[in-house]
Amino acid sequence: MAEKGPAPKIVVPPPQPARHRTALAVGVGLAVTGLGAVIGLAADRAAAARMLRGAPGPATDGRGGPELGSLRGEPKVVMSGDVPLHVEVDEAPQSPLTVVLTHGYSLSLDAWHYQRLALRGQYRLVLWDQRGHGRSGPGEPGSSTIDQIGRDLGAVIDEVAPEGPLVLLGHSMGGMTVMALADQRPELFAERVVGVGLFCTSAGGLGAIDFGLPGVGRVMMSLAPAAARLLSRQPDLVAHSRRLGSDVESLLVRRYSFASPVPPELVRFSAAMIAQTRMEVISDFLPTLGDHDKRVALAVLNHHELLVMAGEDDLLIPRSHSDEIVAALPDAEYVVVRDAGHLLPLEHPEVVNTYLGELLADAVAVVAKRSSSRRRGWGRRTVTPVRERRRATRASASERSSDTSSDTGGGHR
Repeated sequence: MAEKGPAPKIVVPPPQPARHRTALAVGVGLAVTGLGAVIGLAADRAAAARMLRGAPGPATDGRGGPELGSLRGEPKVVMSGDVPLHVEVDEAPQSPLTVVLTHGYSLSLDAWHYQRLALRGQYRLVLWDQRGHGRSGPGEPGSSTIDQIGRDLGAVIDEVAPEGPLVLLGHSMGGMTVMALADQRPELFAERVVGVGLFCTSAGGLGAIDFGLPGVGRVMMSLAPAAARLLSRQPDLVAHSRRLGSDVESLLVRRYSFASPVPPELVRFSAAMIAQTRMEVISDFLPTLGDHDKRVALAVLNHHELLVMAGEDDLLIPRSHSDEIVAALPDAEYVVVRDAGHLLPLEHPEVVNTYLGELLADAVAVVAKRSSSRRRGWGRRTVTPVRERRRATRASASERSSDTSSDTGGGHR
């Protein structure tokens, strides 16, 4: 693997209104990782649900849009082995492709709220809850592995998108799911997948993350699986851990999900998704995250339209993991967003949606070119890939301009 990939585009989102953050969330939040994060998450499950139910005022996203998690599509149930997976489809009759969105660890398909809002009606969308998450059923103990959820994704595609071109999007563990599928079914990527978007994810090496606590975080994380298993069997211990602090929700979600001021509605929504994930599922998935290694599978993604995005201040999966992915995929469009944490698609949806829109436009152009080639019959020809042509255009434009756009986020690709 190459040690160095293309330089990323650094994007600075527009400033957000300052929001209240408690001293506990800022100070004690530094101590929340590994074992502490698992205990805090379990301790605040009921509190997060109460906050969501008791939120005053009209139901909005805190930014003037529809309520977070309120978007629904045509429900379907896909069986992966004996596990029922909840799937929702947003149809778009004129869509030239299907976009499949896969969420991350301890979240649900509603984590794609803003991307769904932006894309529905333009593209056929398939969203699904990973096993044990959201409305999907859990598997047998020990079945919560990256390889298994790769097979789950394959089952979803086979059932609800059995033909036609695909663009696969994965956030966090969802990106690992896409890599697992690429490892298992490279022929699917060769024949049908035209684009891939990876957001705040990793191809391997998560066991070395220190969660912003050098020398401490790795040790605590090594204890987290056992702690999660204990908590899944000890509801009284979970209740007792509430005494550890009254602001665990802010301490955990604000510190480890976001790196900029966000509306309280977004914090409550994110906390509720985490709180609704069963502790036995959390404990079952933890070991596989540390063991995950799909670096070899990245080669399958080459020669596709590719977008990699990272939050510069992501403490859960640091930007360095995206650097490594792009080193193996030098043709990928790479965007690093400043003042962004792990829940990048929720924290800075306008930035994500801009680059996602360009990825999909490129994928549509590839589909149109393939269709035109089939109509004319195969012949000998030389073509310039869409992304190379766009890159050449941008390079020419950059020679005539200063670097201001990179510093302000005002330019795109």
